[in-house]
Amino acid sequence: MANITKKVSWSSRGDDRGERTPLLNGAEDSKLNRQDIIRSRPKEIPHNEKLLSLKYESLDYDNSENQLFLEEERRMSQMGFRCLEITRWVICGLIGLLTGLIACLIDIAVENLAGLKYFAVKLNIEKFTELGGLSLSLILWAVLNSAFVMVGAIIVAFFEPIAAGSGIPQIKCYLNGVKVPRVVRLKTLVVKVFGVICSVAGGLAVGKEGPMIHSGAVVAAGVSQGRSTSLKKDFKMFEYFRRDTEKRDFVSAGAAAGVSAAFGAPVGGVLFSLEEGASFWNQLLTWRIFFASMVSSFTLNFFLSIYHQKPGELSSPGLINFGRFDSDSVQYNLYEIPLFIIMGALGGMLGALFNVLNYWLTIFRIRYIHRPCLQVMEAMLVAAVTATVSFAMIYFSTECQPLGPDHTEEYPLQLFCADGEYNAMATAFFNTPERSVRSLFHNPPGTYNPMTLGVFTLAYFLLAVWTYGLTVSAGVFIPSLLIGAAWGRLFGILLSFITTSKSIWADPGKYALIGAAAQLGGIVRMTLSLTVILVEATGNVTYGFPIMLVLMTAKIVGDYFVEGLYDIHIKLQSVPFLHWEAPPTSHWLTAREVMSSQVTCFNRIEKVGTIVDVLSNTSTNHNGFPVVTHVTEIDEPSKLCGLVLRSQLIVLLKHKVFVERASSRFSQRKLQLKDFRDAYPRFPPIQSIHVSQDERECMMDLTEFMNPTPYTVPQETSLPRVFKLFRALGLRHLVVVDNENRVVGLVTRKDLARYHLGKDGLEELQLAQT
Repeated sequence: MANITKKVSWSSRGDDRGERTPLLNGAEDSKLNRQDIIRSRPKEIPHNEKLLSLKYESLDYDNSENQLFLEEERRMSQMGFRCLEITRWVICGLIGLLTGLIACLIDIAVENLAGLKYFAVKLNIEKFTELGGLSLSLILWAVLNSAFVMVGAIIVAFFEPIAAGSGIPQIKCYLNGVKVPRVVRLKTLVVKVFGVICSVAGGLAVGKEGPMIHSGAVVAAGVSQGRSTSLKKDFKMFEYFRRDTEKRDFVSAGAAAGVSAAFGAPVGGVLFSLEEGASFWNQLLTWRIFFASMVSSFTLNFFLSIYHQKPGELSSPGLINFGRFDSDSVQYNLYEIPLFIIMGALGGMLGALFNVLNYWLTIFRIRYIHRPCLQVMEAMLVAAVTATVSFAMIYFSTECQPLGPDHTEEYPLQLFCADGEYNAMATAFFNTPERSVRSLFHNPPGTYNPMTLGVFTLAYFLLAVWTYGLTVSAGVFIPSLLIGAAWGRLFGILLSFITTSKSIWADPGKYALIGAAAQLGGIVRMTLSLTVILVEATGNVTYGFPIMLVLMTAKIVGDYFVEGLYDIHIKLQSVPFLHWEAPPTSHWLTAREVMSSQVTCFNRIEKVGTIVDVLSNTSTNHNGFPVVTHVTEIDEPSKLCGLVLRSQLIVLLKHKVFVERASSRFSQRKLQLKDFRDAYPRFPPIQSIHVSQDERECMMDLTEFMNPTPYTVPQETSLPRVFKLFRALGLRHLVVVDNENRVVGLVTRKDLARYHLGKDGLEELQLAQT
C-alpha cells in the first residue's frame, strides 16, 4: 500500500448519526455524559463564509461497472429490462399516490386546526368589542399561535433538525450529489408533516409548498427501495434500485409530485424538478416524473372532494387554490408591458432586499441561537409577535367594507365597523396566507384602500424575513406571493389614481398576480417552472407571456445584487455544491494544482490486515481507493488498474471474502450484487466488523469487485475541463494519472467546490470540519 502525501484528501465520511461509533482507542470519549456535552457548547459559534464543510459526503452517482455488475447485466434478457422499466413506472405511480395522500392530510389538518383557532378568536373579539377588554383577545390569539408553533418547533429542534425550513435547499444538494445526513429518512418525513401543520396553523408567515416538495422526495427515497431502514422492515421488492443513481431519479420524481400536490401543476412540477432541483436529467425520466405529478394531483383532488362531500367534483387544483380569473380580467394591452417590466424590476429589488436581510439574520442565528431551547423560544416569540402585529393593524384600521351576500371572507371581523360591514385589514391578516392571496387576486375593485395595502406589505415583508429560517417546517412560496400580491394590487390602484381614464386599470387583481410573480421570482430566482406553475394554478394561459417577462426581469435585477434565497442558504451551510459551470476565470488552473495527492492505493491482491488498518485509521477518511498493479515500499506511483470504494470493502470484510477461504474446504457461496444492495445505504462501520488475528494475515482479491474502468484525466487538464467531466457524469472520484498511467492524485467534489468567483476574482475557500 502506498500513501502519497502532499495535502489533505477531502473525501471524508458523512457525519451521520446512524453510522456513528466510538473511535478506536478512544473509549474515554464515550464516557462524556449529556450534561458535559451541553456545558461544552459555546455561547457563540463563529461563522466564516469562506469555509467549506468537510462533514458532507458525496453520493455514488456513477455506477461501478465491476465484474459482478457486468455479469448481471449480461444475464438479463430484453424482457427483464422491460420489466424493470414497467417497475419504474409503478414506483412513480406509488410516489404520486402517497405524496397526494400526505398533501391531503396536511390540508385537512391545517384547515381544521386553523379554523378552530380563528373561530375561537373571532368569538372572543366579538364578545369583548362591546364589553371592552380586547387585550384578552390579543392574549388568546398570541397564546394559541405560540402553542401551535411551540409543538412544531420542539419536534423539529429536539427530534429532527434537518426537517427545519422548506427542505428545498437540502433536496437540491442531494440531487446535486451531496449526501446530506438524514435528509430522506422516515423520521424526517413524520417531523416535516406534523411540523408544517403546526407552523401554518400557528399563524406564521409561512407556506406548505416547500415542505411538500421535501416530503415527496422522502416518500420517493423510501418507496423506491422497497424497505424501511428506520423500521428495519424489508419488503423484498425493488432490490434492483438500491443504489444512488436509481434513487436519485426517483427523488426527482418525488420533488415534482410535491410541487404538483401543492399547486395543482403537474407540468410545473416537472419543470421545477428540472430547473431548480435536479442536476442530472434524461429524456426517459421526464415522462415518468410527469406521471408521478399527475397521480399526485389527482389523488389530492379526489380525496379532498370526498372530504368536502363533493364526490366527482375537484375541490381545488392543489393545496393552494388561487381560483380562476374571470374572462374580463385575463386581458392585457401591449402598452401595459413596460409597466409589467417595471414591476419585475421592483420585485427583483425587493427580493434582493429580502434575501440580504434574511442572510444577516441567518448569520446571527448560526452564531447565537444554536441551542434547541433557544430555537424553540425564538419560534414562539415570532408567533406571538405575528399575532400582536396582526391584531394591532386590524384594531387601528378604519377601513370598512360592505359584507355582501356572496362574500368570500372565511372569518369576517366586524370589530368597530357598522352592522353589515367588516374590517378590510382582517381579510389579509385574520386568515391563512393562501386565502389571503386569493382575496387579493379576486376581490372586486374598492375592497382595499392604498393605506391598508401599503402597511400590510411592509409589516408582512418584515415578518416573512424574520420567519424564514426559524427551526420550524415552513416554506417561503406563499409569503412571497402574498407580499407581491399586496404591493401589486397597490400598484394597480395607484395607476387608476394618476390617470384620467380609470376604466383602463379597472381590475387591480391582474396587477396582484403580476406583483406576486415578481416578488417570488425576485426571492427564489425561478423563471420557466414558476411561469408554468402560476399559469396552471390560476388557469390563465393568457398571462403566460407577461409572467415570464416579469420573472426574467426580476431574476436579472435580483442577481445583480445578491444570489437567490436557496443558493444563499446552501452557501451558509458550507455545502460543497457544484454549479453548472466552473468559474469563468479558472482556465489557468490544472488538475495537478487542484487534486488531493494524499492518495491511499491498494494492490490488486491486498493483505486483509492492511485494508482493515486503512479503513480504521481515524486520521484518514478516504472513500475511494485506486487499485494499482503493485505498490512499492518507496512511495512511488504505480500503474492504475481500477478503483474500489470503502462501502465495497466493508461488505467484503463482513462476508470474509478472502483468497484462502475460496481455495479451502470452507468455500462459501459466490458474493453477488444482492449482498451489496442489502447493506445499502447504511453500510456498517469498520469498527463493527470483527477480524481475527489469523484473518488479518489472509489476502483479498479485489479484481472482481473493483471498477476496472474508472474515469481518469492527465495532470495538465484544465480546471473547467475537469469540472465539466466531474459534473456531467456525476462522479465522486476522478483519478489523476501521469503519462504512464500511474496514480498521482485524486479529484473529489470538495477539491472543485472550493474554487468560486468572488468580488475580487477567483477565490479559494478553506476547508474545515464545521
